[in-house]
Amino acid sequence: MQLTILKKITAALTVCGAMMLMPSCKKSFLEENLITTKSLQDYQTPLGLDDLSIGMYQNLKFHFNYEWAYTTTNYGVDEFCVGGDRTMQFWNSYDANLNSLTGDVGTLFASMYANINSANILIENVPLYYGDGANRNTRLGEGYFMRAFDYFKLVKQFGGVLLKLTQTKTLETEFGRSTAKETYAQVIKDFTEAYNLLPPTPAETGRITKYAAAHFLAKAYLFRASELYDEWNSDTKTSDLDSAIKYSEIVITSGKHSLASNFAELWNFTTPDGPNEKLPEIILAAQFSNNVTTQGRYGNQVHLYYPSVYQNLAGMVRDLSGGREFQRLRSTDYALDVFDRVNDSRFWKSFKTRYVCNNPGTAPKWDTSNAATPAMVGQPRFTLGQESILYIVNNAGDTRYTGISPKIPTSIRFRAPHMFVRYFAGQAENMIGSHGNYEASRFVALSKFMDGSRNGVPSQFGQRDGILARLAETYLIAAEAYGRKGNYDQAVTYINMVRDRAAYKAGEDRAAYTDGGVAYKTNPVTTSNASYSDRNTYYESNNNMAVTTASTLSSMHLNSSADIFNSTGDFYDKLGAGSNGDKFIAFILNERSRELMGELMRWEDLARTKTLVKRCNTFNDEARPVAPKHYLRPIPQSYLDANNKDGRPLTAAEKTALQNPGW
Repeated sequence: MQLTILKKITAALTVCGAMMLMPSCKKSFLEENLITTKSLQDYQTPLGLDDLSIGMYQNLKFHFNYEWAYTTTNYGVDEFCVGGDRTMQFWNSYDANLNSLTGDVGTLFASMYANINSANILIENVPLYYGDGANRNTRLGEGYFMRAFDYFKLVKQFGGVLLKLTQTKTLETEFGRSTAKETYAQVIKDFTEAYNLLPPTPAETGRITKYAAAHFLAKAYLFRASELYDEWNSDTKTSDLDSAIKYSEIVITSGKHSLASNFAELWNFTTPDGPNEKLPEIILAAQFSNNVTTQGRYGNQVHLYYPSVYQNLAGMVRDLSGGREFQRLRSTDYALDVFDRVNDSRFWKSFKTRYVCNNPGTAPKWDTSNAATPAMVGQPRFTLGQESILYIVNNAGDTRYTGISPKIPTSIRFRAPHMFVRYFAGQAENMIGSHGNYEASRFVALSKFMDGSRNGVPSQFGQRDGILARLAETYLIAAEAYGRKGNYDQAVTYINMVRDRAAYKAGEDRAAYTDGGVAYKTNPVTTSNASYSDRNTYYESNNNMAVTTASTLSSMHLNSSADIFNSTGDFYDKLGAGSNGDKFIAFILNERSRELMGELMRWEDLARTKTLVKRCNTFNDEARPVAPKHYLRPIPQSYLDANNKDGRPLTAAEKTALQNPGW
């Protein structure tokens, strides 16, 4: 039987730190032994507090563990809609099935409070029991960081929540709610404490540093200065933007973090603990493992949700490199069109567009009735290692492809057996609705999370780290803060840091491709042929443009803020962005898409800027959120039902008063 939320954040949580020591991490300090019973007394020694701090790191992995990773962050937005599996569609559509009884609502709420209780124990006990040990400040800083991190997640999702700032020692049954203003004040206070206490360099790989605290402190200030809080943030908005800039620049100038030279390096996961997990761009990551005895209940499962289906096409079979395609999140037309797909390499390094044959026994032969040459008649050209599936990401107005039954364009019948073309000749641009032969299960799939290191094709247990903060976002936080202050040209300076990196370099092969599926090559359990391709469809999609290795820096670099305000590729007309201020916010949200597409933060960005409704109506064919209701999630019903006041259960009216508006 599922425990109530209330019990999870009260007596049951007195041992939550120990229960979270069911490890699934790989770094040295996280190679812990399983501990199933702990008491509060165990956290009254330096060793016990060290163990508790390790347990808290497990909660970072929660954000990549299961369905809640994407339902609360990337459903019901402009970037992604529902794919062929509609199991969790209500998070996208905002229909009546998304309510206070929804399971993931309660799971998210409870998990954050579980870790908050651990943080409270650490914050209270380190000064009392840790002595003057070398790690004293670090342990205390970790406690403040985790409490701030979890309350930040709660306030972004639920608004003002219960501020529980002391450890739970006995059953408590009466809780209220603080305001969002009070919750943000606590988040910022705790992140500041963490920044002051944490070291600039971690003693052990994977530990939180002061620069992780600075990044999230800057982000919290930016969020508090956003439109969602305009009713009460006027007194702090200017200083918050200044603080967002200050702490962003501390990270940027720290000398500890730098952008990867090539955007593809971030996703080129070749093996657990490989080079891409040690990039200096990464500020904080949830640490996962290839140790099956310590992987925990879920592992990193985000690799499951973005791929489109390939296994049931002739000549194909599911394999390690292609992944298990749960097809939950289908890329929208906005997700494809927000990129300049000629000059911006980030698109071609974020999406998978080509597969090769890995099952020749079921491979089809060419349709001899339309053979290109007599020599091809009756000859099988579909063999192991040849290209099998191509996604053509073209624009409306492309006349090269003529759609015929059964959805294979005549003009490309002999290019690959399985062709998925975005626009056929004569089809008009359509941001919502069907065109070409893309469909619910056949779409251009985000590939940032692919993981070929799993211990078997059926395995859901991903082993690659989950990135929670990286320097590119720090630049965009600083840029947005400057732009909100009206200093657009300084904003451009920071935006150019990520756009310049995104440009193709002189000599770069634009058709080169990599994703984490390539880890199959170092995986000892690999037994099958691979569908992995190290090529994309750049040239086929871009109207068969001539092969080139010229730099695209001049096309990507913004010369001034005028390039933002005069942009013709940022949907200003569709979004109703007329003023420079509105255009800037639209642009920065688009730039965040281009850089951070699918990285589990989009819903929170659209909610805080109050652009959720407009962007969903414009770019998502099902999502129809209602303002202001859907700027927040519902408070879990189990929390409301178990709550008391003056020793009695809450009345219906009192529960309504604790619930978010409209829920």
